[in-house]
Amino acid sequence: MGFYDYSVTTANGEEFSMENYKGKVVLVVNTATGCGFTPHYKDIEAMYEKFHDQGFEVLDIPCNQFAGQTPGTDDEIHEFCQLHYNTKFPQMKKSDVNGEDQLPLFKYLKEQKGFEGFGKGPSALAMGVMLKKIDKDYKNNPDIKWNFTKFVVDRNGEVVARFEPTEKMENVAACVEKLM
Repeated sequence: MGFYDYSVTTANGEEFSMENYKGKVVLVVNTATGCGFTPHYKDIEAMYEKFHDQGFEVLDIPCNQFAGQTPGTDDEIHEFCQLHYNTKFPQMKKSDVNGEDQLPLFKYLKEQKGFEGFGKGPSALAMGVMLKKIDKDYKNNPDIKWNFTKFVVDRNGEVVARFEPTEKMENVAACVEKLM
């Protein structure tokens, strides 16, 4: 199976097929409204506004698996994002990205691009220390480690990059821009 064979559920309960994204560049991201990385919404929205007319889409999957940082209903999450970040891209139903109830799409994404580390810098070190307390073997599995992990899918449905939340957003934007 490939990227276009999967679907997710929209915030209003409808099935949404990745086939809708054929020929487009897609940023798939698990998001949270109460996380230190929540300001990434600003940069994601800026990318969306800059590249949407050229075939760029954002697949926003709110997830409450990381320290309960996405409380509230799908409507409340959507309202928060519009109010604080003026987001225009659609948000899907709050879903799991790891574990028994994970979205099959995220299982696929993780199989295509596993965890390669948090990089360097203070936030990378902090994430490593925190995750070691939660999962001593976190470096050796492809699971999503935290909110705002991003996958970039090219126009052919190939998963070309995975960015951990500690990655600079300008690097994510540069990856997307190359594919436009």
